[in-house]
Amino acid sequence: MSTPHRRRKWPVVVVVVLAVVAVARCGHGSDSDGSSGSQSSAPKATGSPTPDATGGTAQPKDDQDPTRYGPQVVAYAKKAGVNPRLLMAILYVESYKPHDPELERAWQRIKKDSAFGIANMHKAAFDEAKRGRDFANRNWDDLPGNPRLAIEAAAWHLHDLAAQLPAQRSGGHTKDELLALGYNAGAGNMSAFAHGAKPGPAAQSYLDRLHQNWDKAGEAVKRPG
Repeated sequence: MSTPHRRRKWPVVVVVVLAVVAVARCGHGSDSDGSSGSQSSAPKATGSPTPDATGGTAQPKDDQDPTRYGPQVVAYAKKAGVNPRLLMAILYVESYKPHDPELERAWQRIKKDSAFGIANMHKAAFDEAKRGRDFANRNWDDLPGNPRLAIEAAAWHLHDLAAQLPAQRSGGHTKDELLALGYNAGAGNMSAFAHGAKPGPAAQSYLDRLHQNWDKAGEAVKRPG
């Protein structure tokens, strides 16, 4: 994203976040976003997305695989003029984090500068990406549970990063690699990498994971909707 990205130890912190969610439900009966305080009778989520209240597609709580969003990735990447394979690969890289809306909102109460949505966008990046776009009236806190909005915003963020790439580049990184580094570490660092600076451990780890997911990302955007 547009701020340095570090993999958090989610298997540990999720326990804390679940406790926050439980306390919030017991104390108030509902979350701040208006969701029901009791989920005991709800059926178990499946691998198929369902429409959410904001017109997006709610992500199943037990499925982190973004493959099913291939049609949306292709559509929004084409509209923003970016490589759909790159956008899908970034979603794979960002899938390490639990994207259950309640968990995301609970974690944000603990860490105010956390990211939202399946593309893990920070507020500043989202607010910049939405300017003059079809989703300009949407808010950053609409991202949890709305993969369609998250994909659209990420596509335009990549578009804006591409516009900031220097015309003359050195260092051996491809355009897509630089955009991924910009998504993770910010436009300033992206420019430095484009001029030959060596990515640090965190940025290099992000790039390595992008490469690891590159092949299946390509397959995911080839599948019919």
